This record gives sequence, structure tokens and C-alpha cells, in this order.
Amino acid sequence: MNAKYYTLLLILPLLTVALTTTSIDADAAKSKGVGTASYGSKNAFKVCGDRLCSEMGTEKSLSQPKSVTSTKQPTSKTTSEDKHSEEMTLRLARASVPATIPMHKGWYNGEPVYYIITDSSEKVHADTITEKQGWKVELAPLLGNTPKEALSKTYIFTNGVKGDGIHGFQGEVFTSTPSQPEAYSALTSHIHVTWNNPAKAQSLNSEDAILKAAADGLVTLTDLPVVINMPQIVWPGGQMKVKQDKKLDDMTPYGDAQVLDIDTKNMKVTFVAHRGWGPDGRTIYYIVTDATPEMPAEMMGVVSSPTSAKLIANSAAVDLFQFMNGIKGSGPMGFQAGIAAGAPGDANYSPMWRIFMIGWKDPASAAVLETIDDINAYKKAGLINVELARPMEKDHIVNCPFIDPFQ
Repeated sequence: MNAKYYTLLLILPLLTVALTTTSIDADAAKSKGVGTASYGSKNAFKVCGDRLCSEMGTEKSLSQPKSVTSTKQPTSKTTSEDKHSEEMTLRLARASVPATIPMHKGWYNGEPVYYIITDSSEKVHADTITEKQGWKVELAPLLGNTPKEALSKTYIFTNGVKGDGIHGFQGEVFTSTPSQPEAYSALTSHIHVTWNNPAKAQSLNSEDAILKAAADGLVTLTDLPVVINMPQIVWPGGQMKVKQDKKLDDMTPYGDAQVLDIDTKNMKVTFVAHRGWGPDGRTIYYIVTDATPEMPAEMMGVVSSPTSAKLIANSAAVDLFQFMNGIKGSGPMGFQAGIAAGAPGDANYSPMWRIFMIGWKDPASAAVLETIDDINAYKKAGLINVELARPMEKDHIVNCPFIDPFQ
């Protein structure tokens, strides 16, 4: 994200949100919107290895969070906070890496749509799609709690014309794309389309064609109790933004685009995968596909998805904690990497994230935090503030599927 992302964040009155999927202290659910001065590309950072360091070569172990102070005495022109921010940096090895993901081809109003499948609320579909595409689809049962108004609708074929669809038949048919932001969501509810006489099957590439076939008694439509995360990469009249500078290393700023390459011929897309921590300190990687509101989505170079705001107080979204000051690092605001309240394999994993901002009351005494327990302990000690992010005074949800970029 570039430097403009959070310039419009403002401190808001007390906001109460029902949070049911995280172990962070309950007080965090009663949080003011938090404002920051800088986000993203501006925050290029100095790196020194998978550890804390300074220009003087001082190192601190990451086995436990430790306070870090400058090795130099501040001069009259430089405060201790400035010197701390200037010298102390956390580098995570492979902080930004490429992640190549298989794409699928579907349809919207007779035109092609290219999309990826990252998560499913139901295990059978997660396993089926994983095997078919040769790339892991994460199980995210919480997606089943997504309210109807935060879902878009997709038709899946169970027989008929062979193709690249989830069940081996023709490609899925979408009822919206990012060009219809009032209706689009990467989270999709599904209707099975079954030909009553498979010998008469033909390709149907729009919702109107499917509904006509159903009215004519050619197909049977069945609602499916599953929610699948199917972010669109290319759609009629648009596509996700592609990074111009494709070089990735441990010094790469978070950036204003999340895609490195789109290859519709070989049916694959390459994202930037960002490294962070799971709730217990395990390493996680995530990509970013869409967000709301529109300003942070634009600054990240991802799809704007206003319907996702419906998840702000819903258990389908989980908490992700980012840092707005303290130790410099590979996080989106130029400080240490973030911490998620759930990770793949956890009962409370979801790709949909409600963003909280952590601010050190005294940035010069910041420590590296790696777990939810660390956040709770430092919050209880009065050393950090934890507040809900509300850019543009709007609800902020980001679709960040957690993936294995090395599979």
C-alpha cells in the first residue's frame, strides 16, 4: 500500500463490535477507529536478518518478546523515539515471496471470467477442488456464517458438457463481477445445475440462459449449503492491477499492487505472498485479493468489494492485528509483521479479516510481538493500544486468504 492509504483514517467515537472468533481481550471489541499518518510504499525498511538489529550490530533474540532500545544516546536534534525508529528493524526472512495459483475459467453474461479458488466452508468441496487443481484449498467453516447480503451467487454444473468446472463439467457461471461492485463478492453461494438428460446438454454461459433452461425443464437447480472464496482475477472490462516492479526481496515494501503476473494461456496467476504470524507464533503467508472500503482497496491495488462490510460484526470475519508504530519491519505500514487470530487448520480460520491497529504508547520501548497472548499481555500492562481500523470512517474488511506459497 502506498503512503496515502491511511491518511484519511480518523479517530472515531467508541464503537462496539460483536467479536466471537478471537482470543484477544474483550475490550478490543469496544474500540475507537484509529488513524495513522502513513501506510505502504513510503515505508521502505532497512533489514538485518531474521532478527532484530541496529546499525551498531546489536541483536535481540526472537524466542521471547523483548524490549529494544537504541545503542546510541540521542543528540539534542534527535529524540530517543526517532533514533529507535531509525535504527531498530525486524527482518523476516522471505518476508515477501511469489505465490503461483491455478486459475479457472467461468462465465458472466456470455463473457469469460478468470478466477481462483482459495477457501471452502465445507470439507468435501475443499478436498475435491484441491485434488482437481493440484493446489490446496483451505477449509474455513466460518465462511458458512456469511450473511446472504455479503455473498454473490454462482452456478456449478454437476453433469453435461465436460470442462474446467469444480465437478469436471463446464465452467461456473457468475452473477456479478467487480464491475458491479454493489453486488460483487469473492465469497460465493452456489446453485447446482443438473441436466435432466445429459445427452441434450449444451454450454450455458449466463444466468439468463440457465434460468431459461430450468423453465424449459431441461435442468434442475439445487441450492448448495457451501460458501467458497472465488476471487476474480480477470473479468469483462477489467482485471486486478499488476505490479510494474516484479522484484521481490526482504526489503520489498508492501506495495500498491498484489499481483506479479496473470497468465490466461497457462491458467495461472502469481501473487505477492506476505509473511506474518499465526495466533500462536507460527509462520503464515497470505495474499490480498479484495477489500472494503474503496480507498484502501485502491491503495493496495486490489478489488473493491463493498459487500464485505456486512462482515464487520459477523463471525465469518476474524481479527488481524497490524502495527502502526514501533519496530520497523515488513508489515503494511512499515512496522513489524502482523498477527492473526486464526490460521489454516484452526477452527476459527477465515480468509476474511477485520483489521485492528496496535500502537505503542512509547514506541522507543517497543518489543517484537508474535502471538495473541503477547498482545493481551502488553495490552493488560498498558503498553499498547489496540483499536479497530476504520479508514474513511467506514467498516474495513480485507480478503486475505492464507496460503502455502511453496506448494
